[in-house]
Amino acid sequence: MENQIKVVFAEDCNSFSLACQKALEDKGCSVTMVEKNGQSVIDYLKENTADVVLMDAFMQNIDALGVLKQMKSIKFERRPAVILMSAVDNSKFEQELINEGADYCLLKPFDIELMTQRVRQMVRWYKEEKNRLVIDYSKSNSDVEIIVSDIMHQIGVPAHIKGYQYLRTSILLTVERPELMHSVTKELYPTVAKMYKTTSSRVERAIRHAIEVAWDRGDVDVLSAYFGYTIQSARGKPTNSEFIAMISDKLRLKMKIS
Repeated sequence: MENQIKVVFAEDCNSFSLACQKALEDKGCSVTMVEKNGQSVIDYLKENTADVVLMDAFMQNIDALGVLKQMKSIKFERRPAVILMSAVDNSKFEQELINEGADYCLLKPFDIELMTQRVRQMVRWYKEEKNRLVIDYSKSNSDVEIIVSDIMHQIGVPAHIKGYQYLRTSILLTVERPELMHSVTKELYPTVAKMYKTTSSRVERAIRHAIEVAWDRGDVDVLSAYFGYTIQSARGKPTNSEFIAMISDKLRLKMKIS
């Protein structure tokens, strides 16, 4: 079928992986099983199209981080969504994977039904034109500002609260100057505060409030698409730095792809 979701699944052949494969196929997906080996994933993606890559964070030969880095050099007609599985609950490593382009992380053992939902959600997000941030380098700064505003609305940050402007400006600054993420308190907040004639502490508090509002009222599917593992309730809300970094990283990635 033309509209089948094409999933490449890198996992050992065992009862759990076969159950995952069956669940995906029952939901209308076409599943191709490959070795739990990062090189096998790269080789497959170079020769075949896929809507979703479902792989373990730790694999033979090349791990998921290595696969994500190599995917940046592949000229995709449409980049597949990447969903990772891991038995290790390491938030720093998961953050690094998300920053490199992973779209979602599943902590093993996970509910198979949840996995199939996430696969379909990621594909829907990638295919819906309103959620695909395709940017041309020739576009002006005002076009990028419009895109960031659209992201904020999708996530659920109300435009009328102070934190909206501070958060929007912080994202725009870090898209242009990624190094600011290494000095959020000492450089990013003071820069935003100076622009709005306020204090760094007020900027920090207002951004925190904006994130809390988005987390309580925002669209779960959209939040999942942008923040991956962070949407899991057990993790709590992302920090200001995590929120800004994930949005700016996603935006820069889309700019590079386009």
